[in-house]
Amino acid sequence: MLSPHEVVGRRVGPYVIERPIGHGAIAWVFAARRPSGTAPVALKLLKPAYGGDRRFADRFLAEARAASHLRHPNIVAIVDVDRAEPYAYFAMPLYGESLASRLVAAGLIDERTAVGIARDVADGLACAHQAGWVHGDIKPANILLDTGGAGVVADLGIGRTAPDYVAVSGADMTVGTPQYIAPEQAQGRRIDGRSDLYALGMSLYRATTGAFPFHATDWYELARMHVEETPAPPRTKQPTLSAAFDRLIMRCLAKHPDDRYRSAEELRAALDHLRPDRPAP
Repeated sequence: MLSPHEVVGRRVGPYVIERPIGHGAIAWVFAARRPSGTAPVALKLLKPAYGGDRRFADRFLAEARAASHLRHPNIVAIVDVDRAEPYAYFAMPLYGESLASRLVAAGLIDERTAVGIARDVADGLACAHQAGWVHGDIKPANILLDTGGAGVVADLGIGRTAPDYVAVSGADMTVGTPQYIAPEQAQGRRIDGRSDLYALGMSLYRATTGAFPFHATDWYELARMHVEETPAPPRTKQPTLSAAFDRLIMRCLAKHPDDRYRSAEELRAALDHLRPDRPAP
């Protein structure tokens, strides 16, 4: 089985692979560059196990092309989508940091920073949801940070590829990330934009407390906890958090979608009320 390090130095379409920078369930991400010396890009390649499946690769490319039409400052732009046998790939601007990498370095972030990043993400999700997209895998690794510290949603193109492929092919593939997955997603039920709000709430919980509310070594036990168990409020783990922020996270983590914020726009408005630099009405 080919490893990501074995791809380094190879040419994929017009790009030369420089180094691996991340991976997900179905794809690797590399820093890459055109030999002409233009700005580096983040290149997402389907893993060989999926790239060899023509139907899956076609679906991956089609969804990436569709996502490339979304233009919003808080959604990562897809700038190139193509196939260079045996690879299917798309290219994006290269960001220097993600929320996940910041948490690795610092352990957690303060409430004010978290509110600002979450507001940015909610703004990007509002645009995506209005266009008919559900991300399906919001987590710190898919929240990139630009040079000003704003949150930018990544991997929107993959969010629909895996679930659609599972539905059509019957393939055995876990969709979503266990630590962040919404209860309805863990149960294999239909998801909508409110599922993304649950995952964002879980990301905020992890980012501001340095911990997860649920712990299990078994994926199915973790899924059961998302479905059945009430998380301890974030302030029990990080008492410096405000009561209002604690309530906001807990509402995002409601078991039933109807008990969460009705939309990303509503969540964005709630976050605006928490921003200390928000202008007075």
